[in-house]
Amino acid sequence: LRLCLLAVTVSLATGFPSIPWLYESKQLPQLPRIVGGVEASPGEFPFQISMQKDGLFGRSHLCGGSIIDEHYILTAGHCVKGQNAGNIFVVTGEHDLDVDSGNEQVIVASELILHEHYDGQTFTNDVGLLHLLATIVYTDTVQPIELPEFMELIPEGTVTLTTGWGTTTEGGSISNILRKVEVPIVSDDDCRVSYGVTDIADHMLCAGVPEGGKDACQGDSGGPLFVNGTQYGITSWGYGCARPSYPGVYTEVAYFVDWIYEHMT
Repeated sequence: LRLCLLAVTVSLATGFPSIPWLYESKQLPQLPRIVGGVEASPGEFPFQISMQKDGLFGRSHLCGGSIIDEHYILTAGHCVKGQNAGNIFVVTGEHDLDVDSGNEQVIVASELILHEHYDGQTFTNDVGLLHLLATIVYTDTVQPIELPEFMELIPEGTVTLTTGWGTTTEGGSISNILRKVEVPIVSDDDCRVSYGVTDIADHMLCAGVPEGGKDACQGDSGGPLFVNGTQYGITSWGYGCARPSYPGVYTEVAYFVDWIYEHMT
């Protein structure tokens, strides 16, 4: 298998996607985005944020994330790895990346917190936090998501939702509108049949349909996988996007709840 590590950004000034190749290796997976979903309604997922990077041509969407506190955002470790806090902005209340609805709050990060045992080759411990410089103001379109209890694992077959602005087809263009897709939880054993026994750690969670066609993809990284307002997964990696027999792989939040709260100081 030829697995690729991608980072996808879209300039808010130009609207054109940029796909820089950071690294290519048989050990590195392709980062995820929403495939096979539909557009979300404005304000439908008030915990979803757009993590944006400030660059030469303005801010660009880098990753997703979720509000867990007035000062903290939960995201993937690979989204914060190598970034500088002063160049990272969180946009809450976002729906259309190209349109300012008046519901958005733009807040710069003061600190990026990466799990101390994060591994960028295996994507183990792929969890991170954004500590914000200013306080998020909760509104009808800006609200936190609940976290599970420590080791509160989600059963196989549970239908979950995942959301993001990522590309809608493998190798396609990023979506300016927030999208959602339903994906059922896949057992660790079945996921290991697809990816290999050593590639799926106990603290990873898999979700998808056997026939493919529904998944997360580039640009969705760091976003939530959730049920009834509780976040069980963080979008992490996968082989391609929405391919048959290759479910999306997520960081399982229940394994990291204690770590999350310990670092929210």
